[in-house]
Amino acid sequence: MTQAVELPGWAALTVAVLLLSGAGLTLVGAVGLLRLKTFYERVHAPTLGTTLGIGCVLLASMLFFSLVQTRFILHEILIAVLVVITTPVTLMLLTRAALYRDQIEGTGAVPLPLHLSRGRNIDNQ
Repeated sequence: MTQAVELPGWAALTVAVLLLSGAGLTLVGAVGLLRLKTFYERVHAPTLGTTLGIGCVLLASMLFFSLVQTRFILHEILIAVLVVITTPVTLMLLTRAALYRDQIEGTGAVPLPLHLSRGRNIDNQ
């Protein structure tokens, strides 16, 4: 990367901060995947961490290559759109499949609905 020498100081600092933030967020998602106990708790941490982490990395990549190659880079925008669309859809499909399986099998792993977990009845709101 000999072109990185031509990058202005403010841009190099911004790219470095975005890359470190993206790596940190992805690491938090991975640690959440390992530390949380149930599937329903575990499914959120990597989804959110990865989405935000990859967003920071893509912003850093867009900034770096736009300044170095002096043209707008479109690849990262396409990747970001696809990640933002596919990650929540995958989360919903996995969670619904697990919920359906747990309800059919009658396991105790099914979380309570929000109105029941707060101790309120849906009719008495």
